[in-house]
Amino acid sequence: MIKIEKMEQKDTRIVLSMMQVFYNSPAVLHQVSQEVLKCDIEACVNDNPYIEGFVFKEKENVAGYAMIAKSFSTEFGGVCIWIEDIYIQPEYRDKGIGTQFFQYLEENFREKAVLFKLEVERSNTQAITVYKKCGYQELPYMEMIKER
Repeated sequence: MIKIEKMEQKDTRIVLSMMQVFYNSPAVLHQVSQEVLKCDIEACVNDNPYIEGFVFKEKENVAGYAMIAKSFSTEFGGVCIWIEDIYIQPEYRDKGIGTQFFQYLEENFREKAVLFKLEVERSNTQAITVYKKCGYQELPYMEMIKER
């Protein structure tokens, strides 16, 4: 059975190693520095109001991690939860951890959130299958960014 726990300082080393794998995969557009990854973890474990981190544990083994960011959606009139990162180590995939995490989010943000959003590479069909099973749908419009 997988337990979903808030990310803590003691999880830094294992989460950082998983982030390095995730951020060096086709799931992201460009390389991300160690400093940025460490900053992300620090924000999660130091009660930053805009981001929360979670670890998925089987006994004492960390099977994966996730990070969510909070924003306000003017289109939906309430808090939007962005699933920024979700990574499950290969040996723990296909065990329902992703589905369990999405259920956890809906239960724990029932009163706070009106919308859940995420991004996924079109080639990541395994993840897309999980997301659709959890009720997520593809948006018909393009997203754009400008980096600073």
